[in-house]
Amino acid sequence: MVGMPGRSYDGPIEFTAEERALAERLRAHVEILAASERNTDLERPLRYIAAQLGPQVRFQEFRSGGRMVKNAEVGAGGVVVGAHYDTVPGSPGADDNASAVAALIELARMRLPARFVAFANEEMPYFHTNEMGSQAYAAAARSSGQRIDAMISLEMLGCYSDARGSQRYPPGVSSLYPDRGNFIAFVGDIGARALVRRAIGAFRRHAQFPSEGLAAPAVIEGVKRSDHWPFRVAGFPAIMVTDTAYNRYPHYHLASDTPEKLDYLRMARVTLGLAAVIKDLAHEAR
Repeated sequence: MVGMPGRSYDGPIEFTAEERALAERLRAHVEILAASERNTDLERPLRYIAAQLGPQVRFQEFRSGGRMVKNAEVGAGGVVVGAHYDTVPGSPGADDNASAVAALIELARMRLPARFVAFANEEMPYFHTNEMGSQAYAAAARSSGQRIDAMISLEMLGCYSDARGSQRYPPGVSSLYPDRGNFIAFVGDIGARALVRRAIGAFRRHAQFPSEGLAAPAVIEGVKRSDHWPFRVAGFPAIMVTDTAYNRYPHYHLASDTPEKLDYLRMARVTLGLAAVIKDLAHEAR
């Protein structure tokens, strides 16, 4: 469950000029996306995301909530990286999930050998139903026989704290991990443990940033709570990368989930680390 390759970084972090520039771009994306909640009006964020992804963007339209909504996708290959762009009602969703969409946009701009997908309707009342954007995508991929070697769901990437006691855990695992919420987590069920290990191993090789991994039974709270799960149900290897959401972030699903709460420099370091992970996974899949 918890034995992972490599070691979590535990040293000073000095940010480069590249990371500082990336942090400002991430901030700009989050501020625009989190200008208002994104649930009844999905067209506003979708237009912005599509414009950022560029002219090669493709759309998958499907019915959800009695209306037609869209996933947006660019790129190609056997690695899929996704993030949902909707929010719960009443929340502007800076961390959940504009932070991950911002990283998705910047990763897609790096021309990495992967597919980058912004999913509609991950939040309730669509969560774990056939009306999730990731469910529509995974089901279509399976029915058309697409090859997906690895799927990474980006789920809240912006909250970090070095304070003792800032990190909480679901029952059964709290004694195994640090109590400071300064790391990025790689999470999957037991069936995806090989991908969890490959992904966090690559991250630890390339990024000087604290990281923790968990491959646990799906009954453990939180293991299924993102867009990777429809891919697992469809038989694809899939994991979540997250700042651990409500186990760390006090503004989860609240009106106070606003852009100034996030740590964009650490988001930038994580984003560049994920770029290296994607490259390694794509190379392994050749």
